Formats: sequence, structure tokens, C-alpha cells
Amino acid sequence: MLAAALLVLAGCSQEATPSSEPEGATLEQAAIARGVVRDPATAQPVGLYAREGDRLCITTGRIGTFVDYGEGIGCSAHGTYSRDGERMRVDFGKGCAFDAAFYGDGVRFPGSLPAGCEAACRGRASLSGLQFDRLSESGSEAAALRDPAGRGLCG
Repeated sequence: MLAAALLVLAGCSQEATPSSEPEGATLEQAAIARGVVRDPATAQPVGLYAREGDRLCITTGRIGTFVDYGEGIGCSAHGTYSRDGERMRVDFGKGCAFDAAFYGDGVRFPGSLPAGCEAACRGRASLSGLQFDRLSESGSEAAALRDPAGRGLCG
């Protein structure tokens, strides 16, 4: 009787088959399939983005951003972008071109940017490492964004 019970228990404890994908990737795919998370491969980046006082606008082929910390400390830049999946090639001109990450509902600038990007900033401000969350998918709202000096960034 004891032997039969052990056989039943042994049959219930099967080892999980190892997956070739990391668990996080599988969870993300499940969330995309259920519509909980936007698929960055098919999502359109056009819209208005923000994080605290920082702003980013994206229209068709145009991108602009500003950060304003007051007292003459901040950044303002605008230019063009192209997209390849989750990678956005941003070019603000004057030697400020870099790859940003687009993840469906947000954009992240890399932590290290070319020296040319410093020209867009005043004081101790920087465009490095900025992260933005989507506020709106409206192209007209994005086109209307202006920096603190009143300059249009994406229109």
C-alpha cells in the first residue's frame, strides 16, 4: 500500500520542461496577447509624452523635447527620427544623434549621449537618461507642444 502511494505521488511531480525564452519575455508576450501591454513592434510613437516636468512630442518624422528646472537650467531640442522596431534613431542636429528606446507606451533616452547634445542645454541640465510616459496619442497635441521660450518643437 505504501509503495502504491509513493508511485502515485511520483507520477504527480513532473519536472517542468525548461523554456528557451526567459520568464520575463514569456510574461510580456502574454500581457501583449491579452492587450494589457502595448506591442512596441506595432505601436505608433506619435503623441505627447511626459515625466514630471519633462516633455516629449512625436509627430510623423518629427521629435522634440524640453526639460525646465527653472533659473535658466534646462534643455530644448527638436529634430527628426526614424524607427526600427523598438529602436528610434533621434537626430537633433549639431552632432546630437543617438538611439532611443521606444517601448509602446514610453520612450527612454540613453544614459550617455554625444557631446553635441550639450548645446541644447543650459546650466547643469542634460538630455541623458530621460524617460517619458505616453500622455496622448494625438498628433495635433504633439504638434502644439512648445518649450518654455515659446518655440514649437514638433509642429
